[in-house]
Amino acid sequence: MKQRIPPTYVGIHNDLYGGMTPTGGIVKDAWVFGLIPEEETCEGWSAADIQNLYDKVSEAWQPYGHLVSTLPPELRERHTRIHDAAVRRAREAGWVPGQDMDSDME
Repeated sequence: MKQRIPPTYVGIHNDLYGGMTPTGGIVKDAWVFGLIPEEETCEGWSAADIQNLYDKVSEAWQPYGHLVSTLPPELRERHTRIHDAAVRRAREAGWVPGQDMDSDME
């Protein structure tokens, strides 16, 4: 059975465990780099809009080799703040890292 892909993104706050998905990661990284304001959830964005954002995020990561450790202090601090808060909210909602990827995990 083919999985139905929604025509628009549900928004990071409505996404699995508040955005603990690849698309949620794109949104969080876009916040880190200031590509979109942190109030922007991307709710209602089309797949093309998300792809365009992904391209911008990927380009923003390039000078740093896609490594948090190579970010300048201001960006590293913003990344830590945004991602730590997301992980905390997800865990409070019952998220277990990896469980959504491996159905054998308990």
